[in-house]
Amino acid sequence: MPSPFPGMDPYLEDPELWPDVHHGLISQIQSALNPQLRPNYVARVESRIYLSRDDDPGRRLMIPDVRVEVRPKPRTGKALRATSVLEVAEPLEYPLLLDETIEDAYLTIKHRESNTLVAVIEVLSPTNKVSGSCGRESFVEKKLQVLASTVHFLELDLLRGGERLPTSPFVAESDYRVTVFRRGERKQARYWPIQLRQKLPMIGVPLRGKDPDVPLDLGAVLQTAYDVAEWDASIDYASAPNPPLNSADARWANALLRAKGLR
Repeated sequence: MPSPFPGMDPYLEDPELWPDVHHGLISQIQSALNPQLRPNYVARVESRIYLSRDDDPGRRLMIPDVRVEVRPKPRTGKALRATSVLEVAEPLEYPLLLDETIEDAYLTIKHRESNTLVAVIEVLSPTNKVSGSCGRESFVEKKLQVLASTVHFLELDLLRGGERLPTSPFVAESDYRVTVFRRGERKQARYWPIQLRQKLPMIGVPLRGKDPDVPLDLGAVLQTAYDVAEWDASIDYASAPNPPLNSADARWANALLRAKGLR
């Protein structure tokens, strides 16, 4: 079953599902690019590794809040006094928030003969958009390194939630955004502000010298990834997405899903 939405599916933004969505998007972008890149270039998946501290604010998107449940008191026909306590304390279980090594996957394009890095394609994760998080610090550091080099940088932000990156251009308010920073043109960037109700755009992936850009149809990439991973099996379209939509988009989504028989 294809996604019922014309562009980005807001139900895919759920932090619990996003790791699989992120993996699927990276994989399908690679599959879409490699036949067009041959014979001179190749796209490869690589990972950026960082340490998430126990006080990392991004942890709330990776580890659920600690919840302590109180067992109901047995009913014996006579209510126990409110001040009654157990004679012996019972243990509780909770997750240990220890330092954890995190891997963020991204895509690189390299010139095959020289093995020179030509472009980096990043798909943002929720932790990249949490202020003060280790994931955000790691991402921004890597991005600044690339922008200071002669490598093209492509940033795909398909998440409505979180804070915009300080290194990203602010041109217009939008639900989603795609930015292409070309080498040699660091003082300006090509920027696609995308609304929920719009289709995802076709973008050009820059290469070396006079080699023409390679077209990348983000809408086709998302739909293929959706079909291959069968994300509809993990989505309840009768409920509201996480994060929630604004009131106008919620009404639009409700009508859309009703028309498709999903509500």
